[in-house]
Amino acid sequence: MRYAISSGSPFEKIGGYSRAVVDGEWVFISGTAGYVEGETDADDAVAQTVKALEIISDTMEKAGGTLKDIVSLRVYAARREDIVPIAKHLGTVFEDPRPTNTTITCGFVNDEIKVEIEVVARVSK
Repeated sequence: MRYAISSGSPFEKIGGYSRAVVDGEWVFISGTAGYVEGETDADDAVAQTVKALEIISDTMEKAGGTLKDIVSLRVYAARREDIVPIAKHLGTVFEDPRPTNTTITCGFVNDEIKVEIEVVARVSK
């Protein structure tokens, strides 16, 4: 069975995407920024990583899983100097077997966004 999980954001319809798509046991979560105006510090990449993982955790719960079900991460960082602090935080979150991880630096539409995380997970039902 294939279905979408929506965050309710109007950008999903505008951009033609879903927060997540569940296809059988597989869960694909769109890039999730950790910057939420009024909630996260625009200069703190680790705080934004924490927030992004909270959003991802909520989405995983809606898909019937947890962060432990994540098999692959793609981490996008705005600043190269933030990669090590972000990675150190991820190291405290994920246990063996840890997910694969590809991390790159890039620019974002909003300069306040410092990190975005994309996820692939497998939830055994």
